[in-house]
Amino acid sequence: MKIALYGRDFNDSVLPFVQEVFDTLTAKKLEVTVYRKFFDFIKDKIKLPSQISTFSGHTELLSKADILISLGGDGTLLDTLALVRDSQIPVIGINFGRLGFLASINKTEIQGAINALINGEYAIDKRSLLSLESKSGLFGDENFALNDITIHRRDDSAMMIIHAYMNGEFVNSYWADGLIIATPTGSTAYSLSCGGPIILPSAQNFVITPVAPHNLNVRPIIVPDDVELTFEVEARSTKFLLTCDSRTETVDRSVKISINKAKFNINLIRLNNETFLTTLRNKLLWGIDTRNY
Repeated sequence: MKIALYGRDFNDSVLPFVQEVFDTLTAKKLEVTVYRKFFDFIKDKIKLPSQISTFSGHTELLSKADILISLGGDGTLLDTLALVRDSQIPVIGINFGRLGFLASINKTEIQGAINALINGEYAIDKRSLLSLESKSGLFGDENFALNDITIHRRDDSAMMIIHAYMNGEFVNSYWADGLIIATPTGSTAYSLSCGGPIILPSAQNFVITPVAPHNLNVRPIIVPDDVELTFEVEARSTKFLLTCDSRTETVDRSVKISINKAKFNINLIRLNNETFLTTLRNKLLWGIDTRNY
């Protein structure tokens, strides 16, 4: 089995757990390749196996990995999309961050998680993505998002008016600080904090959630994921912010954007002792009531 490792810079308190990852993979005689920038960061901080390779991008990863392990929080795991893309290489995250909703493996469970991977004790969750299109080619060939695409005013600008259309039919004009278009995976992220609903990962829907709307009667709306959503921005400011997950661009208000379901999925690994609902209860404390205990 060939394992690829991806990570960001982190503080030294995490080093013992990173060392445990490498020690466990070496003891199991697995072939390991490490993202080049991450390798440069850790090579003088921990003891690395003698037989190790590196990769720098999507093309190099294809021939070097059966599974990609993300070392960090949910943001780190989202970074791996640019590496995996449509390759179908499954991804799992070991959480070195705070919540760890997507990166669901606790740093104290490293050996057990790697054993489960070796023994095939896991399932694959196929997660849908959003794809963003514009005449200006925003985000280049990384114009997709696992969590959400957001339209948002800049810090120094006034409230926006965002005109939304579904398959060409007018939906609404949102007077708000912004708008979130989220996948089922992203329904438990930014959209949730703005009052959006929780959607199960297998649902074939997206949710449109306004950010601080200036209308008491405006609420999030769930739409099928086989429609095309288009948006036009009206604002006093000449520019607004557009994000694909953690990637951000400043965009002229004259730019029209279209959002569709991407043509490929991302495969997230779920160990056999995990389910979406148990993660909801354990990580987000969903439905926790003292009367149940």
